[in-house]
Formats: sequence, C-alpha cells, structure tokens
Amino acid sequence: MSQADVMFDFDWVEPERLPVRAPRLQWVQATSSGIGEFLAKTGLDRSNITFTTAAGVHAIPLAEFVLLGLLYFTKEAPTLRRWQLDHHWQRHTTGELAGQTVLVIGLGQVGSQIARSCSRLGMDVWGARKGWRPDTVEGISRLIQLSEIREALPQVDALVLACPYTPETHHLITREELELLSGQAVVVNVARGAVIDQPALIEALTSGGIKGAALDVFETEPLEEDSPLWDLPNVLVSPHSASTVASENQRIVDLFVDNLERFLNGSPLRNRFYTQRGY
Repeated sequence: MSQADVMFDFDWVEPERLPVRAPRLQWVQATSSGIGEFLAKTGLDRSNITFTTAAGVHAIPLAEFVLLGLLYFTKEAPTLRRWQLDHHWQRHTTGELAGQTVLVIGLGQVGSQIARSCSRLGMDVWGARKGWRPDTVEGISRLIQLSEIREALPQVDALVLACPYTPETHHLITREELELLSGQAVVVNVARGAVIDQPALIEALTSGGIKGAALDVFETEPLEEDSPLWDLPNVLVSPHSASTVASENQRIVDLFVDNLERFLNGSPLRNRFYTQRGY
C-alpha cells in the first residue's frame, strides 16, 4: 500500500488512515455507488485522493427490484401466498401497473433505468431531482423539483426512492409526505434507509396510510431483530442486497479497467465523487 498510486476498493482494515498508509495514493475506485457517508465518517472526503464510484453498475438489478416491489403489491402476492398456505381457492381481482403513476425521486443512472423500466410496462412516470435541468429523461412524462414533491404525492400510486443520501435528502420523506399518499400507494426504497423517517413509515404501514413498502435499505443495518418491519404483512424486506447479482463483480471490474485506462491517459474518470455534492 505504501507504494500504491491506485487502489481498487478501499482498505477496510484502517480506512481512516488511508492517506498515511498509502502516501502516494492518487485515486480509489470504489465498488459501490453510495460512498458519501463512508468518506465523511472516515474523514477521507477531506483528503486529496480522487474517488470514483460504481454508479450505474447496479442500475438494472435495482430497477428489477423496484418492479418486483410494485408487482408484489399490485398483484396481491401476500394474499396469494396466504391463500396458498391455507389451500384456499377464490377468484379475485388484482390491479395492473399499466396506467398507474409512479414518482421516481433521483434520476441518476439507477433512477433513469427505473424510469425506463416502469414506462415500458405502461406506467406514467414522473421524476424528481435536485435542481432544474431542461434535459429529458427517457420514459418520464413529467419532471419536478424536490421542492415540489408534496404537491405531486397525492396524485401518484407509487413512490420510488433512488436518490443519493446527502444532508438535503436526510428524512426527505417524513410523516407529512407519507400522509399525502393515498391508502393504496406503494413505497419502494433503493436509496438509503435514512431518506425515509422509518418510525413514520412503520406508522403509515400499520395504520393503513399506505398499501405497502418494498425496502432494500434501512436506517439501521442490519435491521434490528425487534423491528416491526420484519413481521408486517405489507412489507417486503430485502437485506440491502437487491443490487447483488452474479454479474456484479465483472461489471465493476470492467468499469475499473476502463477508468484505469483513462487514468493512465490523463482523461476524465467516470463516476467521479464530488465532496461538495456528496455523491
């Protein structure tokens, strides 16, 4: 490490001492997308090291998890499973994703893939992101700013969180936002747990304020053994593993090799982390 100019992923033994243990280090290629919290916690965001993320590598599997969550509740999977266990046969009517309106918060590579996937199933996709840019995102029919989400929430059937975790997005969704959703709305979170006020989410799920939630991330991980989220019938719990697929490592290696070529050629690196943004 003392001779390294480049690192593929972090030193997980003493990450906070990375600038001391690797004094020549210029660049670290991370293997995950959200590294802002980690860099701030270890103080590495105050170093002179350049960091790049694995943003985009996990876009397709996370989009598929979002579709799973939306279909899980739209097609009444919890009810079907319960009836199967009871050997119960009863004709019933479910909903369909086509024609539903979904609000996707965060339009990076993951959010954009989610928008495309939902649109191709006939959903009306609205998107929200920090700041206003006139460029369009494939599959999105309406772009709004983060400051406008409260006006949009009563009109949507599903809320999907795919935004970076920053001070601005900490508890972006609180009790007030959840109360604006209809009782048939579904929440899917593939961002970070603290983007939602988790006790408020549990309250909404328990009271029937929303229909259900598919969650890959939680405010405390691993999820506490006594958390009500484990046992609520209208919650799908994923252990922060929705992006973990068989092809993940190869995709990250391909990204690193491409960035290494750029580094050696003096070209701009892909997915560079910017401290002032937090992502």
